Amino acid sequence: MTTDRHERIRNRAHQIWIDEGKPFHQHERHWEQAIADINKEDAERSGAHSNPATAGSPKKAARSKDAAKPASRMAPTRKTTSK
Repeated sequence: MTTDRHERIRNRAHQIWIDEGKPFHQHERHWEQAIADINKEDAERSGAHSNPATAGSPKKAARSKDAAKPASRMAPTRKTTSK
């Protein structure tokens, strides 16, 4: 990991901690969220100019971004049957 990237992650994790009210024992979650945020920023920055299929078309770019969104992390709910 480069020093610049590490510094960006550290700063983002610190900002998340502050935004959440400085909770105790959440540093690992904040660090992981910061990594995800920085990865997303880097992908958006590099992907904005590298995909010729979406170049010059805001609608195609928007659809492309929506397709790349991860699925919800919530567990599926069970349907209950009434008797």
